[in-house]
Order: sequence, then C-alpha cells, then structure tokens
Amino acid sequence: MRKDAKRNTKLTHSGSHPSDQSGIINPPIYRASTVDYETVAKMGVLRKNPNDNFVYGRFGTPTSKAFEEAVASLEGAERTIAVGSGLAAISAAMLAFVKTGDHILVCDNAYFPTRNLSEKFLKRFGVETTYYDPLIGSAISKLFQPNTKVIYTESPGSHTFEIQDIPAIADAAHKENIKVVMDNTWGAGYFFKPFEHGVDISVQAATKYLVGHSDAMIGTISMSGENIEPVINSVQILGYNISPDDAYLALRGLRTLNVRLKRHETSALKIAKWLSNRPEIDRILHPALSSCPGHDIWQRDFSGSNGLFGVVLKPLSERAMHTFIDGLELFSLGGSWGGYESLVLPTNVTRTVTEWENNDQCIRFHIGLENPDDLIRDIERSLKSIKN
Repeated sequence: MRKDAKRNTKLTHSGSHPSDQSGIINPPIYRASTVDYETVAKMGVLRKNPNDNFVYGRFGTPTSKAFEEAVASLEGAERTIAVGSGLAAISAAMLAFVKTGDHILVCDNAYFPTRNLSEKFLKRFGVETTYYDPLIGSAISKLFQPNTKVIYTESPGSHTFEIQDIPAIADAAHKENIKVVMDNTWGAGYFFKPFEHGVDISVQAATKYLVGHSDAMIGTISMSGENIEPVINSVQILGYNISPDDAYLALRGLRTLNVRLKRHETSALKIAKWLSNRPEIDRILHPALSSCPGHDIWQRDFSGSNGLFGVVLKPLSERAMHTFIDGLELFSLGGSWGGYESLVLPTNVTRTVTEWENNDQCIRFHIGLENPDDLIRDIERSLKSIKN
C-alpha cells in the first residue's frame, strides 16, 4: 500500500496480507502457545529477535501482529503492541520509563484507574506523583523536578472532558527530556494524531472504539524510535499479551471505524445541542461545544468528535437522579463506551489540585448507533419524570 494513501484507505488495508495466506483477506485466528522451531539452530536464531519472529504465544501471533500493524498505521507510529486492556497499556507504558526515586506528573482529570496505578502501586515502589490542572499548558514546566520522567496526559478527560494543550505540554517536556504519554482513546487515533502533536507514547483502550462492538478487552501502546524497545521490554517482563480472538475482533472492528465514528459524532452533537436547551440541564461537557473548557484547543488540534460527552444537571436529589437514569429505555446503564449501543453512567469525579463541585449532578452519555430522534424522545420522557 502506498505511504501517501488516505487514512480511510489505510484503515481498510493495513494488516491485511492476502498473498501470505492463500489469498484470504482477513488473517485467521491463531490460537497458540508453543511454537515448533524445527531445529535447535533455528530456535537460537529466532529467539534472538522475538519481536519480529513468532517464538511463543505470549509474544504474539500472526493475528495480533496484523492488528498491531493496522493500529500503528492509524496512529502514525512505527510500532504498536497490543495487551489485554487499556489499563494494562497504561501500566506498561508508564513502567517502561520510571524507577524508584522518580517523579511523574498526571493530569487531574485522568481515568480513575490511572490514579490507582499511581497511588496504590507506583507509590509503593518509590515513584512520586504530582497531579496538575489539565488546562495548565506550557506552565506545566513550573512543576518539573530534577527527577521528573513522565507526564501522563488524557485529552479530553474521561468524565469532565477538558481538552489539554498537548503541543505546549510536549514542547516543555522535551526540553527537559521528559516523556509524554497520552491516553488517546477519545480521539481513537482517528480524530487526534498524537505524534504530530509531540506525544511520545500513545495508549488506547481499544476496547472502546477500535473494537466497537462491546465484546473484547484490548489495550494498545503506540510509539516510535527510541521509545519502542523500553515499552516492548516492559510488556514482555510484565507478561502482558492479547487474546488472538480479541485481536481478530478488534481488527474487524477497526475496518469500519471511520463510518462508525462519523455516525457517533453526528448523533451525539445533535443530542448534546438539544440537551443544552433543556431547563433541567446546567451545562454540557462536550469538547465540540464552546462551553467546554479547552474548546479552542479542540478546534485547533482535533479533526472531529465522537459519541461520548458529559451532562451536568441542575441541582436535584439522589432519588431524582436515579429516577431519571432508571427510566431510560434505550440507554444501558454500565461502564465502558465506544460500542454500537448507547450508555448512561452517573459519574463520580476525583480531584486533587482542581475543584469539581458537581458530583451529585453529573452523568456521562455515550451515544450509539440508534436513531438520535429515538434517543432524544427517550431522554425527554425520562427527564419529565424527575421530581425533587
């Protein structure tokens, strides 16, 4: 495939090598642990470079390699390695660059399990975490310490949706040889190109939009140059790997990412704008709307949005909140997002250095592939049931 092919073309063809598999377009599912080397001499040769050969199931199979090739193409990286979940991807990426006595910076709007990693794991091994305001931009340099090794970014934040100035943060970080790790799940590698904006390592919960069907758990870590070896070593030492069945499902989902994201985006914007005019709503947390913190940066750095956004309701009782959520018929109540179905979730935001005063009023919607008019009617009917 030509290097100048458009991204939708790359999504369709990356990782597919029919000539290597009897003309079959989709790579088969290789369920494997043991690999037969044929001879001791051949085993010795292959094991010297396990990253480019098949030496044991945990190090990858043709199925997982096909998926990794496609994601690397999508994100604009030299290499992607897939693991069993988004949190596994975050953990392996962070652990690749820190040791006892080091310091990291983590955005205050980060995915809560990232806080757990910092406070309940890294801290035990002598790695100190400082949280920072996600809107800090280049002023993040004021928080640097001589032992700062990694800045962990998430843009937008999982629940509050602030957009960070990633290029400014990366520019400041690189002047001090600090690595920038970004959770790029919301942008999906499609609406935000991390390596064009200074990111060193991009992680995704591929469980979300790359899989797209709520039926597989996967994380991806994408990187280039000098960052490849430390990350791969980290993954292999930790014993992380990806199920070949999940890799197959993710690669199949990836083929329709562009058309699904456009539908999610269009429907979510329609519903978010409708909600913004409802009397029960205090504000909408959607990066594509001007009311969202960092909206100008979103316009500059992102090429689109998706189906995930937040809503802050006007003050109401816990009972009324439950009545509203429980009354929705077309929205499943559950975690995760990025699948074909619509979801709703009451959110509980944890902050360290910035304030968030709306925990009792905040919910998160993921708008799926249903007709948005049906979803609007469902929300409207349930909103009318709220009584304080």
